[in-house]
Amino acid sequence: MPLLNKVTATAPGNKRGNPAAASLSRLRTALTVFFALDGFLFAGWVVRIPAIKEQTGASASDLGLALLGVSGGAVITMVLTGRLCRRFGSHPVTVACGVLLSLSIALPAQTHSTLALGLVLLVFGAAYGGINVAMNSAAVDLVAAMRRPVMPSFHAAFSFGGMTGAGLGGLVAAEVSATTHLLALTGIGLVVTAAAGPTLLRHRAPVPERTEAAARSGPLSGKTRKIVALFGVIALCTAYGEGALAEWGTLHLQQDLHAHPGIAAAGYSLFALAMAAGRLSGTTLLERLGQTRTLVAGGSLASAGMLLGALAPTTWLALSGFAVTGLGLANIFPVAVARAGALAGPSGVAAASTLGYGGMLVGPPAIGFLADWFSLPVALTTVALLAAAAALLGYSARNASSAPPA
Repeated sequence: MPLLNKVTATAPGNKRGNPAAASLSRLRTALTVFFALDGFLFAGWVVRIPAIKEQTGASASDLGLALLGVSGGAVITMVLTGRLCRRFGSHPVTVACGVLLSLSIALPAQTHSTLALGLVLLVFGAAYGGINVAMNSAAVDLVAAMRRPVMPSFHAAFSFGGMTGAGLGGLVAAEVSATTHLLALTGIGLVVTAAAGPTLLRHRAPVPERTEAAARSGPLSGKTRKIVALFGVIALCTAYGEGALAEWGTLHLQQDLHAHPGIAAAGYSLFALAMAAGRLSGTTLLERLGQTRTLVAGGSLASAGMLLGALAPTTWLALSGFAVTGLGLANIFPVAVARAGALAGPSGVAAASTLGYGGMLVGPPAIGFLADWFSLPVALTTVALLAAAAALLGYSARNASSAPPA
């Protein structure tokens, strides 16, 4: 250690002659690459869902059941990832999950039945869940060591990766088969992992002083557990919307509003771009508005945007709603996860991430069932309801402070 002590002994901006600061900078770059890769690969999958749905002959409810494979694999892995990170370190787990995610993304295009699709999505979900918990754990430690509130920047990279992946998917959707496209993504993922992975493998995660103090102090108090759970539920409410738009937004535009496949794929790209823009301004918003106002304003804006996106009668109005929703949701998840990490260290990150990404992964199957019972536009209004709930919970958490925010 003590890496943190070395960093804080010198001015944060003085990287020359300060190997520890330079090491943190390299770690930040490598982690940013993995966040971007995660968003890129996930978006590459979601824009191909209409083609996979047609290939397997699945109904909306059948597709919802198949998507439970992503949810099941991710939730199981998220429960285990905290232990894996404690035993092997968050950096090696991130790299291993990056390889698995890259390999598994090619599998859905090889299926021709709902059952087979659900089974391969278990593997994809396991990789997706694992890399997200591992990356966020590593990022919270790095944010604490840098003593700068840069967590939104990592999630901005995820959004930019998603925007790029969706944009590429939109460009090739009408010309390239899903099989070829997803196989190409496997190659890209493996190359990027090989390029960025060694940096993480060469450097251990920095150990923040408060995490060491928490480890010495024993189990978390009941109050801290409740606060962490509260931020986990806030993350769940907003991640539900992100998952729903990722996996059903394209289909809504194409099926209900009869948008061209390229325009429909651009819907998620626009949503991801708006999220990225919001996250790039996240640090400034937190400094000027504070945590509570940022959460309340974001949830309220996302709720209004999703009502427009779900119920608008034209493609362009729906796209506008998607963009507003992205701006609103942008900083809620990273703030909630960082806050949980500041309160409880890696255990808090694991708990909040599991709840949060559980919402992202359970949301799409729930939308599928609701779409069969009612309609897809009506089902998507549940995103607005949960965003409003996140705003209310964010307000209720205004006095929840047993540790300073990350």
